[in-house]
Amino acid sequence: MKQDTQRSSIAGPAGPLECATDLPAGAPRGTVVLCHPHPQFGGTLDNKVVQTLARAFLQLGYRAVRFNFRGVGGSAGGWDEGRGEIDDALAVIAAERAAYPGLPLALGGFSFGGFVAAQAADRLQAAGQPVERLVLIAPATSRFPMPAAVAPDTVLVHGESDDVVPLASTLVWARPQVLPVIVLPGVGHFFHGQLPLLKQQVVQAWHVPSLSSGS
Repeated sequence: MKQDTQRSSIAGPAGPLECATDLPAGAPRGTVVLCHPHPQFGGTLDNKVVQTLARAFLQLGYRAVRFNFRGVGGSAGGWDEGRGEIDDALAVIAAERAAYPGLPLALGGFSFGGFVAAQAADRLQAAGQPVERLVLIAPATSRFPMPAAVAPDTVLVHGESDDVVPLASTLVWARPQVLPVIVLPGVGHFFHGQLPLLKQQVVQAWHVPSLSSGS
């Protein structure tokens, strides 16, 4: 699979946001914006789980856009306790939609980035501008306020042995929504040694017909 990465920046609420866009071999069928883990604990757009998500979406034929939250790498600004970081994600999404208006846009994130992605999707849904679909990898359900519900076709993956965000907290959040959770047995928060399995699970789950379409 060919991978061609382009580096760029877009205008964000606190200044320029550094982006890396991975391009599929052929004409893209959509764009996915991916949110990285907690900036204060080393999270960047180059996080291995985020890069694995990008590779999964390349296989699915998407342009994969990773970006650094404010204050990380080449992005201006500073940590805003999750509030401004949601605004950063919305700014990247708006820029991508303006640049590629004909392409569906999906959204994903890992850990803190999963919280940001879920909140951004919730805001866009409320504004009548929903994303195509959402993928959440070990979202920070025990650490940040997740929206009450996400779309029923959301892909949600969590490790059974996660010691950063306990699986139990994600099940508590998912249960009232009857939202399926893909649990990887014996896997920790960072998916060490299991990134190929994570990629496989995301690709397979994305091919499942959308529940919200009535399929």
